[in-house]
Amino acid sequence: MKILTLSNCFFFALTLPLTTITLSAAHAQQPVSGYDYLTPEMQEMQIDDFGNPGMLTVDAGEILFSTAGKNGKSCASCHGDDGSKLDIKHIASYPVYSTALKKPLTLRGQILLCQDERIGGPSLGHSSAEALQLEAFVRRLALGETVNVDVSGEMAPYYEAGKNLFHTRWGQVDIACHQCHVYHAGRTFRGQTLSQGQSNGFPGYRYTAGQAVSTPERITGCLANLRAEPYASDSVEYINLEVYMNARGNGLKIETPGIRY
Repeated sequence: MKILTLSNCFFFALTLPLTTITLSAAHAQQPVSGYDYLTPEMQEMQIDDFGNPGMLTVDAGEILFSTAGKNGKSCASCHGDDGSKLDIKHIASYPVYSTALKKPLTLRGQILLCQDERIGGPSLGHSSAEALQLEAFVRRLALGETVNVDVSGEMAPYYEAGKNLFHTRWGQVDIACHQCHVYHAGRTFRGQTLSQGQSNGFPGYRYTAGQAVSTPERITGCLANLRAEPYASDSVEYINLEVYMNARGNGLKIETPGIRY
């Protein structure tokens, strides 16, 4: 007699005749934004600046962007009041390799580094609300820009490490990221349509949680569903996953703040 484990039950549910949204066969072979998996009503909510709840986080980040630190300077002192001096193509290329740190640097990591070294603090915790707000505002500046993460050269091993993690089975449920977001993308499970797990809409607003979240925070949510122990938001594992996840979405347009289930 075969014993049904949590993993078996989960897979059994995923292999039932589930509702599938209409996506072309070509779509299945290329990156598809989470936006394409939303209902028409949620798509309309995302593109409406007044109706998108994630814009509250962006607006809070804009205030912080112009708030002076201990050195009397703010982000705006170097990058303009509205961030107009920032290179939006560079924003769309994060994570990037830092020769000074000898490791990849995420967009949030870059913001926190500037906060400490150029603005003089106060230091913001990596998982703080303020860090999320600043990241959301800065990435929003690159709205519509094409994601273009370079994973050649020194970035290659971090990309491979992230890819390995994406294909690692997690927790008591014993499921890997790719099993839901590659094999079952487009299928409806427990009232939600499984997307490809692309990160081009993050930081974004998670509808079912009622709050804005970053890529690491969304991964933490997935791990919790799999009954797995999450990592710290600035861990090597999450950084590697962000390298891989952002790069697998190369060619998509930045949608921050995207609306996601």
